[in-house]
Amino acid sequence: MKTTSKNSAFAPILAAWPEARLRELIEQAGPAEVQRALRREPRQPEDLAVLLAPAAAPFLEDLAQAAHRLTRQHFGRTIGLYAPIYLSNICHSDCLYCHYAMGSGGQGARRTLTMEEIRAECAALAGHGFQSVLLLTGEAPKAAPPDYLAQAVALAREYFVSVAVEVYALEEADYRRLVDRGLEGVTLYMETYHRETYAAVHRRGRKRDYDYRLEAMARAGRAGVRRLSLGALLGLYPWWADGFWLGLHARHLQKECWQSAISLSFPRLRHAPARFQVPYPLADRELVQLMLALRLFLPEVGFNLSTRESASIRDRLIPLGVTMMSAGSSTRPGGYAHLEAEAALEQFEIEDRRSPEEVAAAIRRAGYDPVWKDFDRAFIE
Repeated sequence: MKTTSKNSAFAPILAAWPEARLRELIEQAGPAEVQRALRREPRQPEDLAVLLAPAAAPFLEDLAQAAHRLTRQHFGRTIGLYAPIYLSNICHSDCLYCHYAMGSGGQGARRTLTMEEIRAECAALAGHGFQSVLLLTGEAPKAAPPDYLAQAVALAREYFVSVAVEVYALEEADYRRLVDRGLEGVTLYMETYHRETYAAVHRRGRKRDYDYRLEAMARAGRAGVRRLSLGALLGLYPWWADGFWLGLHARHLQKECWQSAISLSFPRLRHAPARFQVPYPLADRELVQLMLALRLFLPEVGFNLSTRESASIRDRLIPLGVTMMSAGSSTRPGGYAHLEAEAALEQFEIEDRRSPEEVAAAIRRAGYDPVWKDFDRAFIE
């Protein structure tokens, strides 16, 4: 594995916005600064800091109206649907917050799906109408090496128009190999942009290399990946800090990887192993403010919302910038075709347990159209 230099593409931008500088902007923000940030387009990083400040909390309705207008302008009244397929729950890293981690004490079988089992999972999801899937593994290159990932992507492309992966950070050549087999998207969370916290919660394994992970999305973009989805694991560090740095990262990728579509996810850390207490729990109102501020800062960026969130909060967030939602999810390998899935260790507990059809119906009730695919296969071939 090659290690990326601290002088890599995004690192200098991140270094220019230390927490002290961000905190000063947030503490100095008042109603006048919030109103100015609401009026300004396009918005600058200083505006994002203001919109994340406590001073912006009384203006949430104004933020919501502006976010709704921008989302309608750029994405219409559609919500894309996708499902995750967990290929493996084997992990060689020790991330304190994750049930897959070596030292988590998680109860359940560890397994990596065979190609025949992956085919069964794909067939089960395709039967619900999905045309977009996300293939996931733990941080275990030996259990799920790039060759295995390439085979899995090619197999999934037999069933789905859009195939993305959420796996360990790869070299540019490996991303390119997956693209050649039909890969369209990469999801990778930085977890937290705060370097010291990152080191504290990632105890062992290749994921400890902060700089290598930081630049992984740029490597994927250079390899030809069309969709790049990034996020921070909300709860590891104050939401306004990681949210701000996430916004900077997304804007950087818009410029660096201009041929790729950028999207954000908002995974909220809720169910952690017994050994780990979430240090900065995120309230619903804070999640809303974060999403609204980032929508105003990044009008053309897609927003993904997973089944980590409850059905009620997901339904309420639909008009506030969401463009993609998972549905009917399982976080166990083999969970859709019932391949001994009940015995397999799951990564986290699902909050929204509705079927894909029930989620689609909720989207329609909100006045939006559920979309199982948003482009034809011929468009990307």
